[in-house]
Amino acid sequence: MKNSEIKALTVEELREKINTEVSGLQKLNFAHAISPIENPMKIRHSKRLIARLKTELRAKELAN
Repeated sequence: MKNSEIKALTVEELREKINTEVSGLQKLNFAHAISPIENPMKIRHSKRLIARLKTELRAKELAN
């Protein structure tokens, strides 16, 4: 997701997206622990997306 797409989301959509990304990251970590996944950069991208989503959520919470 691009930052412009993240900024367009509402607070509820951000929370929902964070929850889905966190569960996806847990699945990736679990799969990587069992046997190395094909592209381990997916883990890094997922972590960074979660951080961007949380940052935007916090900014929107402080704005209100």
